[in-house]
Formats: sequence, C-alpha cells, structure tokens
Amino acid sequence: MPQPEARYELKIPTTFHRPFTLKLVLRYFIPVAVAVLTSLSVEGSVGAIRVRVATLNLDNYLIANRIVDGGFRPQYPKPEAAKEALRKVILSVDADVLAVQEMGTEPFLLELKRDLQVEGLDYSHTALMDGNDPDRHTAVLSKLPLIEVFRHNDLDFKYFEGREAVKRGLLEVVLETGGVRWSLFNLHLKSRLEKRPDDPLSNLRRRGEALAVRDFIRHKYPPSENHNYLIVGDLNGSRKSPPVKLLLSRGESILSRPVQAFDSRREVWTYFYARDEEYSRVDYILASPALFPRIVNGAGTVVDSPSMRDGSDHRMVYADILFPQSSN
Repeated sequence: MPQPEARYELKIPTTFHRPFTLKLVLRYFIPVAVAVLTSLSVEGSVGAIRVRVATLNLDNYLIANRIVDGGFRPQYPKPEAAKEALRKVILSVDADVLAVQEMGTEPFLLELKRDLQVEGLDYSHTALMDGNDPDRHTAVLSKLPLIEVFRHNDLDFKYFEGREAVKRGLLEVVLETGGVRWSLFNLHLKSRLEKRPDDPLSNLRRRGEALAVRDFIRHKYPPSENHNYLIVGDLNGSRKSPPVKLLLSRGESILSRPVQAFDSRREVWTYFYARDEEYSRVDYILASPALFPRIVNGAGTVVDSPSMRDGSDHRMVYADILFPQSSN
C-alpha cells in the first residue's frame, strides 16, 4: 500500500459541553497524546510498518427481502450497483485488514474477494464466522497472513429465564507485524429489531452479548498482561450505551479505548437509521491500552464519499497502526 506523507495532528473534538476535569484529561487527552508521540517515535524508526485496519457493515451482502427500484423483492440479492459502490469505497481506502459485517455465506465472501481482485485489490487471506445467525455473518479480508483464526461461537449469557447465544459469534484473527503479535476481534451485536415485547429494542439482549464478549476477552487476554488487540465492528449502540461501555472497562480496569474517528466535516456518525431519521455512531474501532499508542494520531477516519451512501446505510471507519520494523 502506498505510504502517504506522514502528518501528525492531535485530532480532538473542537467543542466540549462539560468543563475540563482531571478524569477527562486522564481518560482522553493523555492517551491520545501518548499515541501521537508513540506514532512519531515508531514512524521515525527505520522501516516502520504501517497497517491500515477498516470496518464496514455491508448492509445485507446476501439474499434478503428488500426494496429495489421502489418495489418489494422477496429473497433478492444485493443489487449490483450497490456492490459496485461498496467496492469503490473499499478500493479507495485500500485497507490491509478489512473487517465486514452482514456478509452472506462463503460464496458471497468469495465473490467479493474475486471482484476486488479483478479491480486490483488482492485480499489473499479470508476468514468467515459461522455463528448462530444463518444469514448474516462477520468476515475478515486481509493482505496480511492470518496466523490463527478462532471462531468463538459458544459464547452465551443469561437472558430472562434462560440463556441465549451471542447471535453472530465472535470472530478472532491473529496477525504478526514487525515482530508484534496482535489480535483483531470482529463483532456485530444484535440490532434494535426484536419480536419480544419485554425487550422491544433488544437493549437487554445487546447488553448480554457485550457482557459475554467482554468477559471472554478479559479472561483470554488479562488487562494486566498488556496484550495487543482491536475490537472492531457494528456495536449497534452509542458511545454511552451499556454495550459499548462494557467493552471499554470493568470497574477501574481499562479493557479498550475508543479510537475517535471523524469525516471530512469532523462529523462522527456512521449509521443512518431510516425508520427514525436518525444519524448515530454505531461502528467502532476499540484498541487495547497496549495497542492504542500505535494508532497514528490517536484517531481514525469515517469515510464520507458519495459512493458510501450508495452501497450501505453504514459508513466505513478505518485507522492506521504503526509497528516497528522487525529486527529478525
């Protein structure tokens, strides 16, 4: 991937609606400042390696009931024009590792991989999560070798009188860059649609899914051991929602830090909820405390090209990570 000219800018919101406090400084400004300084240090070393990671909800890249040209189409594939728009965005970002949600079964993943390859972007390595949702899957496409792939489809949680599985499971891929071993978790939490009248917006179910994922990750990678990992994907909740907060910390223990991301207008929304005419941020890149300082500028980017709107109701989020050149 061509390496753009290095530019370092402390990307922080231009307005705040609460006074500066010690807690705010400790939880936001200091981690971002450390990330910028670390990025400068790593970039300044000979042969630093830059890895771009992106996440994108593909908006039903599968067979589904849908409205096409103003008419209802039962069990209809994603229109070719929308697929082309998605590929245009993916090609323009040129991520080294791309995590996607709402992918269909393996033939759909192979179709996307093939079409991107024809247009000049070769993702040699792929992984598909086969969870409890028979239709919508998560997947990873990568230029980098996947050292290990784990499909965690046995995570569950207490839900009313019984237990429920994390519907789309948790896909984990392990990579190694510059001698640094790191994991990427691709997660798609339950949407707001729910048939149960006692959980009409799936808030309880989504919280349960996040809790199960949070506890699994913290047991596999204890915070005290400074592991390198990212949690990316569609969390179907705002920054202050319980599911997102659960993935960030447990008590005083920090499990991950949100990588703030902005579009060209410094807006942060990633999803348009047509039913309520609501714009919100639901797609995230969360970095472990050990990996967060490697995020370039301590921030990422929300893609706001016109093609993005033609391909999905979500917007892609990406961030660049710097690794030192391996001494081996």
